Amino acid sequence: MRKVPKGKLITINEIRQILAKKHKATIGCPITTGIFSWIAAHAADEMEKQGKKNITPYWRTLKTSGILNEKYPGGLENLKKRLQAEGHTIIRKGKSKYFMVENFEKALIAI
Repeated sequence: MRKVPKGKLITINEIRQILAKKHKATIGCPITTGIFSWIAAHAADEMEKQGKKNITPYWRTLKTSGILNEKYPGGLENLKKRLQAEGHTIIRKGKSKYFMVENFEKALIAI
């Protein structure tokens, strides 16, 4: 999460693949990865509230299919604002309650 540069994105599934490869495993646990991404996001939010500038850019980590993670700090509005400021277009996923980054695949970092 911390290494994703401005304008780029990653999904939880890509993080799982990176972790599995690093530890010579066949898969990375989706539940554990999700929990730790939530922890990292909230830790970054706390650091930002303390005035720190160099925080983990949690808003660049998406759920599967480019969906925004509403459980990250500030909810959807915060994520939309941050992602739009980096040049991404946010759209509603069909008629669902979910929002996603349009054409997110083009912004994914290479793993």
